[in-house]
Amino acid sequence: MIRKTVLGCVIAAVLALVAPPSASAASLVAVTIFGNNPSNLQMHIYVPDRVVSPRPILVAVHYCGGTGPGFFSGTEFRSLADQHGFMVIYPTVTRSSKCFDVYTQQALRRNGGSDPVGIKSMVDWAIQNRGGDRNRVFVTGASSGAMMTNVLLGDYPDVFKAGAAFSGVPATCFATTPPNEWNSNCSNGSIIRTAQQWGDAARAMFPGYTGSRPRMQLWHGTNDSILRYPNFGEAIKQWTNVAGLSQTPSFTDSPQAGWTRTRYGGTGTMAQVEGISIQNGGHDLPRPGMAARAIAFFGLNT
Repeated sequence: MIRKTVLGCVIAAVLALVAPPSASAASLVAVTIFGNNPSNLQMHIYVPDRVVSPRPILVAVHYCGGTGPGFFSGTEFRSLADQHGFMVIYPTVTRSSKCFDVYTQQALRRNGGSDPVGIKSMVDWAIQNRGGDRNRVFVTGASSGAMMTNVLLGDYPDVFKAGAAFSGVPATCFATTPPNEWNSNCSNGSIIRTAQQWGDAARAMFPGYTGSRPRMQLWHGTNDSILRYPNFGEAIKQWTNVAGLSQTPSFTDSPQAGWTRTRYGGTGTMAQVEGISIQNGGHDLPRPGMAARAIAFFGLNT
C-alpha cells in the first residue's frame, strides 16, 4: 500500500495547484441513493449554473488514495463545466485502499458487479434526475481513475461516447486474484501483447456487442514510475484494434514542447484514438491545461 499512498500524495499535491475556485453559485452535491451499487461507492455531482438541455455528462474518476470531492477541488473539470455547461459526476471509493476495482472478474465484464456497475447507476441517475444527455456521456480519470476509464469503455461501449485516461493501463491489464489489488507485472509495463490480443480482451468484456465504439484519448509521462510508460503503447494497441484501425498514426505533431501527439483514424481534434506522450513526465497528470484538451477531444467545448 506504500506505493499507493505515495501516489495519492504526489497527485494531490500537484492537483491542488491546478484549479482556483470559481464564482459559480453551483455546488458539489452528495447523492446517497442512486441505484444498484454493489461495492458501496459514494456519488457526488456538480451541475453548473449554465443551462444546457439536455446536459452532457462527464464522469471524473479519482486516483488511488483520493476522493471525488478532492478530484472536484483539485482539477480543472469543475471550471470547464461552468464554462461549457456539462455536469460532472465524481465517484468515490470506500474500500480501504481507495483504489477502484479494475482487477476482479466482476469488474471486467459488463454488469458483472463491483465499481463499474455503481458508476453506470450514477450515469443513469443523472439522466433521469438531472436532465442528462444519454447521447453525450464521457469519462476521464487519473491513475486508478484512468484504469477505470479503460474498463468502463470496455464494459459499457454503448454508454460512454469517449474517454480520456491520464496515466493508466489497458483494460484487463490489472486483472489479479483478490484480495490482492495490485498487479506488479502490469504496473511495471511487463505485460506486452499484440494489438489483436488486447482488442479481443476488451471485446470479451461485452460479448456479442457490435455497435459503435467509444473514442479514446491516452496521456502518459515517459518517466512514470508507478504505472510505467510501456502501458501507454499497449493501450494504443488496444483501442486502435477495437476500432479496427492500424497502429500507424494518421497524424503526428508536437502541440507543446516535450509533447508528442499521435492520432489514429483521423487527423482532427476528435480522432478515434489520440495519444499524448509527455517527455520526462511522471505520474502527475493531468497538469494545468490538459483537462481542457480532454474536453475538446470530447467535443464539449463547442
